[in-house]
Amino acid sequence: MSAAAKLDFNISRSATALKSGQTFRVALLMNQEITSWFNVEVFAGVNSVLHKEGYDISLFQHIDDARTRTQFFRDMPVLRNVDAVFVASFAIEPEEVEQLRRTRVPIIGINTPNIEAFDATISIDDEKGMYRATQHMINLGHKRIVYTCSAAEESLESSIDARGRGFIRACEAAQQTRDIDWKVLSVPRGHDFADAALAAVLSEETFPDAICCQMDMMAIPLVLKLQRHGYRTPRDYSIIGFDDSSYADTIDLTTMRQDPFAMGAAAARKCLQLLAGEELQEPHSKIEPKLILRGTDARLDPDAPLER
Repeated sequence: MSAAAKLDFNISRSATALKSGQTFRVALLMNQEITSWFNVEVFAGVNSVLHKEGYDISLFQHIDDARTRTQFFRDMPVLRNVDAVFVASFAIEPEEVEQLRRTRVPIIGINTPNIEAFDATISIDDEKGMYRATQHMINLGHKRIVYTCSAAEESLESSIDARGRGFIRACEAAQQTRDIDWKVLSVPRGHDFADAALAAVLSEETFPDAICCQMDMMAIPLVLKLQRHGYRTPRDYSIIGFDDSSYADTIDLTTMRQDPFAMGAAAARKCLQLLAGEELQEPHSKIEPKLILRGTDARLDPDAPLER
């Protein structure tokens, strides 16, 4: 050790890889950019476990449209020596699975819509989470309920799309015993989705008394922008988000909580077990989001006039 310090010797990763057969590198595939709240937390969670074990993470972003997906799975940059592949929040097609299998390494899904293509997965129950969020609004007595969401990408099945199914299922179930009017307001994807959602809500012939949002990133701007138009929550309407992301507690937003950092860390631990040749006791895990009650929901008073 004294001689190594005197010579300023550093361990060579490439030499270690030649002897062990491991590259100490994993690939993380994301459907959007890493700057989104969910992706940042997933990356941090994976890194919190793997960094201590000497692993680096190669990041592949924006695999969220047909052209990018075709190019990625055709060129397969992950074939350039990785020990495992993580896929975050989107489904992979059967032919894409076969291409990934060429890497001959574990494939781990993080909040993916299905489990069939993966050696291990950990996900939240998006559909059940939004079902519960919608049910909460219905139980508060709300009768005019809308669901604001970004339009699904035709070439990509994302886990977040299941939330819309949860909303529809809850409303259809409630219609059996209650008089409610509900609607899905789908707006184009992109940086202006919050403004588009605002326009869609304000364009309704009758202003809704409850809004279920696909994610907090849509709910938070809606709360602030609707206030400028004279609508205040919970006085005039209730609103619920999904994620419990940054600033949700700052504006006192009622929401459904998920923990992508914990999911990323759990996925990384599953990965290490698979790399060690260990059998997983629970290869595929599903977590139910938690309802976080704050200040943007209230029981509907049917006799209260709408003040603006």
